[in-house]
Amino acid sequence: MAKVTSKLQVTIPKRIADEYGIAPGDEVDFLPAGDAIRMQPARSASRSRLSVAERLRLFDAATNRQREREKTMTVSAQPSDTRDWTREELYSRGKPR
Repeated sequence: MAKVTSKLQVTIPKRIADEYGIAPGDEVDFLPAGDAIRMQPARSASRSRLSVAERLRLFDAATNRQREREKTMTVSAQPSDTRDWTREELYSRGKPR
């Protein structure tokens, strides 16, 4: 049995979620059914599921885009000498004198 929280949220029991293929982030529809409420997975959620191969392809494409962006970045690997504080000051700042 699930409880309704103060924010009107309901937790779906794991056994039921597994049986109907409901995963975190999926949308569900609540439909009136006389004196009861019927809950079912949203139709768009079940159609939009990607296969593992498609998800890996999209991940690889995103990784390649990120590598291309990194080639144009100009971030220095050496620390800047122009900062106005030292590492030691980090440990003494804000302490009572």
